[in-house]
Amino acid sequence: MATAEVFGRQVALRFDRGEVAGALGDSITVLPLVVALGALTDASLGLVLLGFAVFQVVWGVHYGLPMSVEPMKALAGLAIAGTLGYGELVAAGLLAGGFLLAAGVTGLVGRIARLVGRPVVRGVQFAVALLLLVAGVELAAGAPVVAAGGVAVAAVAALVDHRAPAPAVLLAGTLAALYAVGGTPTVAVPTLSAFPTPMVTQDALTGLAGQLAMTVGNAAVATALLVDDLYSRDISPDGLARSMGVTNLLAVPLGGVPMCHGSGGLAGKHAFGARTAGANIVLAVLYAGAALVAGLWSSFPMAALGVLLVLVAVHLGRVALESVETPAEGAVVVGTGVAALLANVGIAFLLAAGGHAAYERLRERATTGEA
Repeated sequence: MATAEVFGRQVALRFDRGEVAGALGDSITVLPLVVALGALTDASLGLVLLGFAVFQVVWGVHYGLPMSVEPMKALAGLAIAGTLGYGELVAAGLLAGGFLLAAGVTGLVGRIARLVGRPVVRGVQFAVALLLLVAGVELAAGAPVVAAGGVAVAAVAALVDHRAPAPAVLLAGTLAALYAVGGTPTVAVPTLSAFPTPMVTQDALTGLAGQLAMTVGNAAVATALLVDDLYSRDISPDGLARSMGVTNLLAVPLGGVPMCHGSGGLAGKHAFGARTAGANIVLAVLYAGAALVAGLWSSFPMAALGVLLVLVAVHLGRVALESVETPAEGAVVVGTGVAALLANVGIAFLLAAGGHAAYERLRERATTGEA
């Protein structure tokens, strides 16, 4: 394993097959969401991809390991589903950045994680999965033949590797987009546009509440634990909150979308063989290359994109449900998802948090003989 000086830091770097495979493993759920944001919202896909490229390098070098950098899935899912407009997404990202930075500096993250509770975090994940599922089915229904082709590609890929369906559909859709543009995409360097106007609305605030529950639980606390398990490194949840806060306060005003770390992306990189920040640099090159041909993705077939969103929804929903340990936790998770479909994620989060807190209080009384 070689070391190199990057931005004045000595960082362990490796660029072997494991690092390349690990980089691709982290992109399995990221790229479908990013392509969907570029296709279905006013976000500039080129700038979004460049944002991911930059911060893959920044946090890989800073932490000296293949740290994940992912979209904030609750906010991304709401924007893709049409619940949040682009201005509301921008506002939520900036508010999330400010909150996470302040919470990380003051050591608030650990206390919030204990207050919210794991079932509530998983419930928000399940809610976002259901919203993505609905959005994906609606897109697929627009061109059933293309969607059927995407399902067939995913089914064949699943026979090879259970992690392969999403990348296979993404590749097939990319080939279809290349065919649509005549095989030669236009290369263009993304340019900065005017500062996006934030829109602080009730939908933005309720979406932010649900996202922060996921971010604190999954991107800060769970990621810190996983770093210790996989890499024997001590990184505090508050430190991760600070880096996510800085990321969003810098990236969102320049056309990026809300980003976070994530235990799922970190586990994916490790499972595919990534052991150093080399995986982040490989992935940054991939994202930067995709940003140069961002116009290609406007030709990506929407029905195939719908299939991708369904695959992402299934993955996210499975992660949420696999953590359920008791029927009561299952009721919180599933109930949060149903409430999100009937109302919105913010209301679902508040109901779930209140219900879970009341249940825990009753259980504590029963255990101590107070009831």
